[in-house]
Amino acid sequence: MTKTNIPKRKKPDFIRQDSHKKGRIKSRWRRARGLQSKVRLAQKGYRLKPKIGYGAPKEIKHLVKGLKSNIVSTIKELKKIPNDEGIIISKIGLKKKIELIKEAIKTKITILNIKNPELFLKQIEENLKQKKELKNKKIKTKTAKKEKAKEKAKEKEKKEDTKEKIEDKIEKTTEEMEKEKKKEKDKILTKKS
Repeated sequence: MTKTNIPKRKKPDFIRQDSHKKGRIKSRWRRARGLQSKVRLAQKGYRLKPKIGYGAPKEIKHLVKGLKSNIVSTIKELKKIPNDEGIIISKIGLKKKIELIKEAIKTKITILNIKNPELFLKQIEENLKQKKELKNKKIKTKTAKKEKAKEKAKEKEKKEDTKEKIEDKIEKTTEEMEKEKKKEKDKILTKKS
């Protein structure tokens, strides 16, 4: 199927009656059903209703930018499509999307839901690089924090060890002092008797 040159006519916006007046009413088209509804009666000066006459010609119907659209999610599906048809890349992850775009550029198939695929690829690659850099920075900061925590823990242990040693020495000195006092008392007691 080749690209058709017949342009699509611009259609009016078919909006639900009074959707501009009330916030709770969405603008999506719903048929007016009121008995006195001026939209239902198609009176002059009121919103237009969708009619058969607004439809596109048969040659252009269901075409996007003059090309038949195919939804693609894998490279196998992409290879089945001829060059003169367009593709719409479905909702898939970034890695698969990048592969599909590269393959479409190689085979010169137009992508209908991405305006400039080359620019899109560049932006994605830049974003991925930035993400990697951020991840590496986070990992470095985490490891640095862990190392600092280990060093602090070692210092604490050393301080605790020194405190314990000092306390032990103090206890020993107090015990020795008590023993000396006891010995002196014993000497005094033994001298008197």
